[in-house]
Amino acid sequence: MLYGKRIMSLDPKRTVAELKELRALTADANGAQRVAWTDTWIKAREWFQSRIRGLPVEHHYDAAGNSWTTLEGASQKALLIGGHLDSVPNGGWLDGCLDFLAGLEVLRRFAEEFDGRPPITVRLVDWADEEGARFGRSLLGSSAFAGTSSVEADCGRTDKEGIRLEDAVARCGFPINRFPEAKIEQKNAAAYIELHIEQGPVLERMQLPLGVVLGTKGVERHAITFFGQEAHSGSTPMDARHDALAAAAKLALEIRSIAGKHKDAVCTMGSVQTFPGIVTAVVGRCETTLDQRDLDAQTLAGMYQEAQEASHRFAREEKCSVEWSRIWNIEPIAFHPELLGFCEEAVREVSGSAHRLPSGPLHDAAEVARAGIPTVMMFVQSLGGISHNKIEDTREEHLEMSVQALDRLATKAARWILDSAPA
Repeated sequence: MLYGKRIMSLDPKRTVAELKELRALTADANGAQRVAWTDTWIKAREWFQSRIRGLPVEHHYDAAGNSWTTLEGASQKALLIGGHLDSVPNGGWLDGCLDFLAGLEVLRRFAEEFDGRPPITVRLVDWADEEGARFGRSLLGSSAFAGTSSVEADCGRTDKEGIRLEDAVARCGFPINRFPEAKIEQKNAAAYIELHIEQGPVLERMQLPLGVVLGTKGVERHAITFFGQEAHSGSTPMDARHDALAAAAKLALEIRSIAGKHKDAVCTMGSVQTFPGIVTAVVGRCETTLDQRDLDAQTLAGMYQEAQEASHRFAREEKCSVEWSRIWNIEPIAFHPELLGFCEEAVREVSGSAHRLPSGPLHDAAEVARAGIPTVMMFVQSLGGISHNKIEDTREEHLEMSVQALDRLATKAARWILDSAPA
């Protein structure tokens, strides 16, 4: 049996209160300011230390700055529960820290119910620099854990003030050349679970408080440059123009059609820069970006091919040329089928119904899954679908339900680990 004395010590209201306390400590009128490797982020981590005093746990930081709180069990097989305290600048009060503080509440429940020694080991992790807000490298700590970090490529990254990433992490006590050593924390990891706000409008539209995350979408991200001919806007007839912006505009409309063929696919042209960029000149060069995402690798590859073909067609129509350059890509990550089943059970038990949906944003859970560790995520509804914004919010009753559902998922995953999962 996984259950101990059945002391019902789980207190979701405490999680909400702690979220508000953290907000008061680390936010200003513009929102959360817990950007990784800053003094405010360090203050948040010090605050967390005050929350675990008196618990029968061991705490340490790994070589990449990830924070590990371990409740040792009778078995060394470990259930990992993760989140992140860092935020984007002017961020919301729930992104990342809900996951982590809900996980803390679940760890407390395990500790009390089993007199400090549950049947399996439970580990709570605060991933370092999930957001990548300061240096543009998301999932920094979790990629080090997963063994997919890119230290050589990350060295030399700078923030807007010219400070190098390697200097910022060293200031916090974590030399970047040692980041790969964080992989040692994979030892005995048998499953990983994570709760997160949805950051989108799907659950709210369906009037559902909670959702089961199928996986994280793959991403194709490219820079696209159209080359035309600068010319005077007053004296150049419309049929004589080589208008690079016109070709880019046609592509921007076409990608909506490309994405619309697939249920959960999204395509975004998020930036445009024109040259010479003056009102009296036809655009001679237009630089833009394209971000495409889907949970199915074949669909993603097809959308990329369609966009490429369309760009060349529109370039010809506008008497221009076009060049593509890959910025970054990552394959889709599907979560573990058995854990998906447990997650759906937990959501149904708490809220009465469950809906499975993919995650468009990337999460640390994707890196953990890439390491071969069975992984699943749960979403809680976001009001208005808004995140990375000071108005980010979720109803308090839904926050409390999410803590309850995460706890039920943890129990189910722990039982599965004890009975069948490899160490």
